[in-house]
Amino acid sequence: MMGAVDISYRQIRAAYTDESITVYQAYDAEIADAAVAAQRLVPPFKRERMTWIKPSFSWMMYRCGWGKKPDQARVLAVDITRDGFEWALRHSCLSHPRDRAGKRPREHPVRIQWDPERDPHHNPLPYRSIQIGLSGEAVTRYVDEWTVAITDLTDRVHGIHQALRDGHDITDMLPGERRYPLSEELARTVGATTVAPGQGPSRSQ
Repeated sequence: MMGAVDISYRQIRAAYTDESITVYQAYDAEIADAAVAAQRLVPPFKRERMTWIKPSFSWMMYRCGWGKKPDQARVLAVDITRDGFEWALRHSCLSHPRDRAGKRPREHPVRIQWDPERDPHHNPLPYRSIQIGLSGEAVTRYVDEWTVAITDLTDRVHGIHQALRDGHDITDMLPGERRYPLSEELARTVGATTVAPGQGPSRSQ
């Protein structure tokens, strides 16, 4: 686990290999069962809607309430190709009315948000976690080209949450996440930084 001193204000942290990166999503049982069986997202998943992927396990647990929220009771780990992930970053813009190039978010198939990272108790941390919204062409590529494997983590998630509630140290139960390497171009596109928490946001990672 990295300490806060090692984490810049906006930094992508993820579990990844040379070929793939793990992102997380949470759905209801109907969508999750179909996705695990097909090893890709299939109906009743709706391609025409924006879908958000999250490399941070802890932020996904905050978003889905450790798999306890309605319609988010099944937590999926989706392994996608790093080429696909970086295509998404390359074709993204920040979720502001206009990005630095003056283009509106709707002109891009991918939207980037940086939200406060969360600890296992859902407390906000002094640095940000990336959320990546896919729409249009990006959803098609995600479903048809990038997905390598889909794993249902729901039982594991519930086990970790119970251990947390029982007062145990869950550090070794969490996925090992580390800084994801970005080119200078991709870091500029997504607004990643090299600045430590509390020092203000610089523009390059």
